[in-house]
Amino acid sequence: RFFIKGGLAGAAVYVAYDQGLLGSGTQGAEALRKAQETLPPAIQEWTNYLGWEVRAAQLPTPPKIDFSISNSWNKGVHKVMSALSVAPTRACEYTAEGWKYVKDLVK
Repeated sequence: RFFIKGGLAGAAVYVAYDQGLLGSGTQGAEALRKAQETLPPAIQEWTNYLGWEVRAAQLPTPPKIDFSISNSWNKGVHKVMSALSVAPTRACEYTAEGWKYVKDLVK
């Protein structure tokens, strides 16, 4: 089982790398565009092969994704850096509150 799972994970990483999903944001956007163009005909071909009757009207339309991975990444980096920059101040505040609480308990 371990080798099968490892092989599948390695294959998934290889396919992601090969399709450009691990590259820049423009490469990821291009891979997404290719997938949106390729998937509906592939699904139709497999349903015909398996003998299922699925009309194009029955297939849900692929969602329109207007999502920039690079912008989301940058926002996340900004949030983390902001949190790290205020961390020493917050630690001092929490320490002072803790000491005050302990002093009040001892009284």
